[in-house]
Amino acid sequence: MRYLAIILLTAYSFTAFSQHSDPGIHTKQLSVFQDSLKKFSYQIINNENQTERYDYNYKFIKTLVEALKTRQSFNYNFDSLNTISLLKSPDQRFRIFSWHVMNDNGSYRYYGSIQVNNPDGKLQLFPLVDYTDRIQNPQDTVTSNEQWYGAQYYKIIPVTYNVRTPYYVLLGWKGSTVRSTKKVIDILYFKDGKAYFGMPVFDGNKETAGNKRIIFEYSRQVSMMLDYLPKEGKIVFDHLAPPDPKMEGEYNMYGPDMSYDGYKLLNGRWRYQTDLVLKNPPSDKDADFNDPKNPKKMTKRVF
Repeated sequence: MRYLAIILLTAYSFTAFSQHSDPGIHTKQLSVFQDSLKKFSYQIINNENQTERYDYNYKFIKTLVEALKTRQSFNYNFDSLNTISLLKSPDQRFRIFSWHVMNDNGSYRYYGSIQVNNPDGKLQLFPLVDYTDRIQNPQDTVTSNEQWYGAQYYKIIPVTYNVRTPYYVLLGWKGSTVRSTKKVIDILYFKDGKAYFGMPVFDGNKETAGNKRIIFEYSRQVSMMLDYLPKEGKIVFDHLAPPDPKMEGEYNMYGPDMSYDGYKLLNGRWRYQTDLVLKNPPSDKDADFNDPKNPKKMTKRVF
């Protein structure tokens, strides 16, 4: 299924659009596509058979690529796809589709694509191919879109000033195993017509200084807050700790300890800060994701 996804997405990385020029026709076409995508995405989450979940995922990918070939598709919101994360960058340069398929053993596989808003109107897609299991040191590894550290994203933060290479911070949820969940702060940038993830822009914490991305792992039984405060230029998050010092390193036991840490943007880099005082802590995003024990509860868009 991984390789079918690559074939389907890369086959249309550069392609001509529909021959029709009437905007109304394109909107109707996209509405029809959305109806099919909605049905497939529901089955990806709710079907009780793993093989069938992946079959519907295959259908979803094929239909999504066809939809994105339609002229003006970049401006179509796909509002009915509640179980798929769809984020558009604030500068309108691109948008990211990301979603997951849950396996019977409680693990996940992630899928996605970056749609670029080219000035000439032609479609350009970067398929996101989940290589999580093959990345030995994800904190220290720069990856391409075809060797992606998969996640389902819910926020994009552009960093375009005081940097040699403009980049985007992505906040994402990454269901991991039957016992633990992860969240990730990843970096996306474009170079020489390609998409890359990971950049050493984090300072101030001896454990994470120089990391290409920041990864949090914690118990699947709890929620973790990870969000962005635009007025303060800060990424803020729960400080995670084990319930007993003897459990240090057993991340499936970690949870919030009622304190907050963060990263503040300074001259294009992110400086670590501890013991932050948050007067109004951001709302937790975990509630918008699927509860693996009750997948039919998943009804909200994930951002």
